[in-house]
Amino acid sequence: MKKKILPYLLLTPMILIMGVLVFYPIIATFSYSLKKWKLTAPGDIRFIGIKNYQDILQSDSFWYSMQNTIFILLFVVVFTTIVGCLVAAFLKIDVKWSGLLLALAILPWALPPFVNGILWKFVFFSGYGFLNKLLLGIGFISQPIEFLGGRWSLLLVISIVVVWRSVPFMALVCLAGRQSIPGELYEAAKIDGGSGWKIFRHITLPLMLPFVGVGLTSTSVTAINVFDEVVALSGYSDLGKNILMESYLTTFTFLDFGKGSAMTYIVMLFALILGIFYLRSLNKEVEY
Repeated sequence: MKKKILPYLLLTPMILIMGVLVFYPIIATFSYSLKKWKLTAPGDIRFIGIKNYQDILQSDSFWYSMQNTIFILLFVVVFTTIVGCLVAAFLKIDVKWSGLLLALAILPWALPPFVNGILWKFVFFSGYGFLNKLLLGIGFISQPIEFLGGRWSLLLVISIVVVWRSVPFMALVCLAGRQSIPGELYEAAKIDGGSGWKIFRHITLPLMLPFVGVGLTSTSVTAINVFDEVVALSGYSDLGKNILMESYLTTFTFLDFGKGSAMTYIVMLFALILGIFYLRSLNKEVEY
């Protein structure tokens, strides 16, 4: 009897910590999202059901930030996957400096997101940006380009910065997936006369899809929750405002905890649906 109870007793501290730090905030946030709760009117806190969600879905500001979020998401997912797989293929090559190259490849992932954004601001800023100085120096342009001055150009820059930060993780995941495939499968396929394309299509790609699914899920969550880079590149302006920024401004600038909590749940559900879709689509039984 003691042996049966002991594992649960050992798990108790972790369950308590998870309950305090994870489950309680989730439940409390959902409770707040069903209330009218503004810090500017502390005496007028009351239950209003799904009205916060209705108001958000009818808000032009929400759909503007959602468009920005979807743009960043699509750009980041597509290019992170492509570049990450290419980097993984390069790192798979056994060369003399492969360990150093792997360490350098991880460096962008190790940088804090805000620092990442500041570094890239020095590249794209119109006044002192490296890219504008380079283009002006070679005579490619006659005046600086406002990379951070327009909505779509700013979103493009934000997306590039997030891709640069996300590629290392995707590359490591793809590299792990490639290295997990038994070499005997490739040897057997070559003996059977399989071409390089057929081997990739029927062995490499199917066996790597679950790993790619993990990478896509992580990358999508990163793209949806971009905040630091947006602040570093554009401050709190409306041009690059995504759904997380909208939630932050609603909660901490307009002090509307009810709508802010509802928006947080919308962000979470958006990320959860994408994650389930990726894992269900890519984590399938492989026949080879």
